[in-house]
Amino acid sequence: MSNSLTIYLFIFMLATFIGLEVIKRVSPLLHTPLMSLTNAISAISLVGSIELTGTHYHDHLAVTLGTIAITASFANVVGGFVITDRMLKMFKKREPAKTPAKVPGGAA
Repeated sequence: MSNSLTIYLFIFMLATFIGLEVIKRVSPLLHTPLMSLTNAISAISLVGSIELTGTHYHDHLAVTLGTIAITASFANVVGGFVITDRMLKMFKKREPAKTPAKVPGGAA
């Protein structure tokens, strides 16, 4: 394995662990804005993955890694939007349950 690949893998693993530690410590009130930001970043990486995979179509390793990156980014974007939508629904005011109207003189 080349020296530069080892350095890139080390940086990737370090960024993964730091990212996990940062995300675990986010309060629930800040989760929705943070999720929106990470969706935007993931969308940028999705576009970059598509562009790089198309550019290096002659290299099988690049195409394979690019396809994995496209799949992971796409799943992250879709999952992020689903979770953000669910969390935003939690903050909406619920309509009070309508009670049936009582008929005067009727049996209760």
